[in-house]
Amino acid sequence: MTMHRFQQTDCLLCGTATTQDFCDACYHHLPRLSAQHCSVCLRSITTANDRCGICIAEPPNFTRTIAALRYTFPVDALIQALKYQTNLAIAPILAKLLNQHIQTAPLPDVIIPMPLHPNRLKERGFNQALEISRHIAKQHRIPLLINDCQRIKHTMPQTGLAWKLRQKNIRNAFTCKIELAGKHVAVIDDVMTTGATLNELARVIRQQGATEISNWVIARTPSDYKQKIKTKF
Repeated sequence: MTMHRFQQTDCLLCGTATTQDFCDACYHHLPRLSAQHCSVCLRSITTANDRCGICIAEPPNFTRTIAALRYTFPVDALIQALKYQTNLAIAPILAKLLNQHIQTAPLPDVIIPMPLHPNRLKERGFNQALEISRHIAKQHRIPLLINDCQRIKHTMPQTGLAWKLRQKNIRNAFTCKIELAGKHVAVIDDVMTTGATLNELARVIRQQGATEISNWVIARTPSDYKQKIKTKF
């Protein structure tokens, strides 16, 4: 009989000894999405319909959204540690959390990580969406398109802007040069707030012929994020 030995490590959140990224207590307390949510934008809904009224009235350019968790503590701290403290070891951990939620989802033909503008990339030194995408693409053996879609407009941060301002801020920010006729594309990003950035990239991807676009994100901000921000998605 073969005995499997598991390497002991510390829980990423509380430091308790464990053989996983998180101890059982921390893992089970990670903030999940509500049981009833729109399949397109992930807003909480109370009806039997699988789409919210906004997505029914004005369908976005993307087909669906899958998120691993809600963007609240401690998930927000993990993502910020990756983005702003260059803790790249967190990328595969976040990828594993997302991977758990796409196991039964329709797999795309290609994956496109949310592009960063060259100026932002130079400041940060890496693209967090790309680092997460590498692990997802390898796990599912899906082609990863790294440079085929680019961010050509250096926008001000979307944080704190209402939907209309976010939409205006991000308009014409992306370009895609690859033919995607009839393709199912998955766009991977770290956080979805209003969905304005994902929607604009999806618009450009649609122009290249894609017929289905899935957003795969680590976390979705709650609908009451900053309470008074009016959200489209």
